[in-house]
Amino acid sequence: MKLFEKYNRLNITATILIFIIGSCSFYFLLNFILIRELDEELQSEQQEIVTFSNLHNALPEIVHTKNQSTSYTLASKKSAPLFRSIKNNHDKEEENQRELQFTIEAGGKYYLVTVDKPLEETESLLQVIIGVTIAVIALILLAGYLINRTVIRKLWKPFYRTIDQVENYHLADTFSLENTEIEEFSLLNRSINEMIERIQHDYNSLKNFTGQAAHEMQTPLAIIRTKLDMLIQNEPLLQRNAQGITDIEKGVQRLSRLHQSLLLLTKVENKQFALNEPVDIDKIIKDKIDEYTEIMEEMHLALTLKLEPTTALFHSHLADILANNIINNATRYNKHGGSVTIELQNKTLTISNTSPNKQLDTVKLFKPFYRDNNMQDGTGLGLSIIKQICDTAGYSIRYQYTADQHIFTITFN
Repeated sequence: MKLFEKYNRLNITATILIFIIGSCSFYFLLNFILIRELDEELQSEQQEIVTFSNLHNALPEIVHTKNQSTSYTLASKKSAPLFRSIKNNHDKEEENQRELQFTIEAGGKYYLVTVDKPLEETESLLQVIIGVTIAVIALILLAGYLINRTVIRKLWKPFYRTIDQVENYHLADTFSLENTEIEEFSLLNRSINEMIERIQHDYNSLKNFTGQAAHEMQTPLAIIRTKLDMLIQNEPLLQRNAQGITDIEKGVQRLSRLHQSLLLLTKVENKQFALNEPVDIDKIIKDKIDEYTEIMEEMHLALTLKLEPTTALFHSHLADILANNIINNATRYNKHGGSVTIELQNKTLTISNTSPNKQLDTVKLFKPFYRDNNMQDGTGLGLSIIKQICDTAGYSIRYQYTADQHIFTITFN
């Protein structure tokens, strides 16, 4: 859940609760005030009747009005004044009234005096006041919600702009976040800028070291090859040290492959290949299959090939390396009498192969120098190169292990 959505949900919930509690409290408070004022009017009527009775020793004449009615009945004893709300039928209509009952002595007798006042006007006034108040509160809350929504969205724009730049950032790109009017976001941007600078410095140092190391390896490799050829041409020496010289030759070949892979990785990371060339992926795969035909026949591998014409914006040399590495893996690490299936359709290349090895470590699979326990003869850079090429070109690659099949899927989006 987004921060704004969570804040908005809490804000709306709190607003509704405040609105309900406030409206109910205001209703009961206002109702209490209006009823109290009506009771004070009834007390005034009581005082007038008591005053008249004291002066004349008799009850005043009953005068009925629209807003008040009075009645007298004989009482056996004196009782305390009583206020209450009642419902009376008046002209076949039920009316709510506020009533005061009290006893008074006149002419040597006790009388129960009842004074009624209608609550209709009080209720109407209460409804109008409550309605207007609720409408005003609702408008205030609605306006506050809309203003908060608009203001918050505007305030959070720099944050989402920063997130967008961070998501699209690549190590080879230049990166700089601008300061904003909001101090917290400016602090965030400055911190990210400083962090990116450190990352780029470390990345450039590592990239330069890799490139220089790969370049410096060329001369020693050339010398080793030359000396090794001289040893191989010396037949007496070769006969006495055949196994040792063979091991040295294998080591030199592996070191040479490692050197070429490191140079290739450096070039790919430095974006020295322009990916703007239409490349026929199906033709490159066919050519690579022809190169590996003899190896597949020697291992008695069953090849299933389903290719449809597919063109992608790529670099022909990178496409050749990509196809070579992935077909080489499917062939080299297969089992005798196994199978290789290559399908290319809907701009998706799928290569599946059997192997004596079980599922590979998906966390380390595409990292440099990763090799399974049964794959010690490789450099450990083949899949890393494939992943780096796909990342550079914007293609996706994923690995699955299903039904004893290692499956690699590359999508040329």
